[in-house]
Amino acid sequence: MKAIDLRPGYGVRMDGKLWVVSGYEFRNPGNLRSFVNVKFKNVQSGGQIEKRCQPSEEIEVIDLDRREMEYLFSDSTGATFMDTENYDQLVMPKDILGDALLYLRPNSKTVVLCYNGNPISLELPLVVELQITDTPPGIKGATATNQLKEATCETGLKTRVPPFIANGETIKISTADGSYVGRAKE
Repeated sequence: MKAIDLRPGYGVRMDGKLWVVSGYEFRNPGNLRSFVNVKFKNVQSGGQIEKRCQPSEEIEVIDLDRREMEYLFSDSTGATFMDTENYDQLVMPKDILGDALLYLRPNSKTVVLCYNGNPISLELPLVVELQITDTPPGIKGATATNQLKEATCETGLKTRVPPFIANGETIKISTADGSYVGRAKE
């Protein structure tokens, strides 16, 4: 597959190792040649690299099994997920998950990427809804549009929200960078 056709979540084999595409950006800077900036996550070690590729460069893509699973709970061994079709459970180690658990409520559905029957990564939605558990009260009369305050969500995720957001509200959060997107519809 050509580098320009890559997307986050694709499995790739480079240098005899298995990688998952975690970020992708096409750049066309003015009068210079265009390129593709790709972030890869190593499946075995969890390490990440960033590589600049020519759009026509060939990259070996492997087939990953995408299974919809329900996140049940996490403990010291890792996070437990249940397959929604056959109700099989599997445990993913925390080193594979990284910060993904900060965006998942218990009993929420997500896509687990598997290779040869082993889970290797999660495919999170672009936006998730989480409830605010702790944030200071808003300052009366603070109407500046760029003022933000600290807030902690139910999963432990810390983010910055506008001053009108109060404890107990449900907000939308981007999984790409953990930023506030808006209020959730109730």
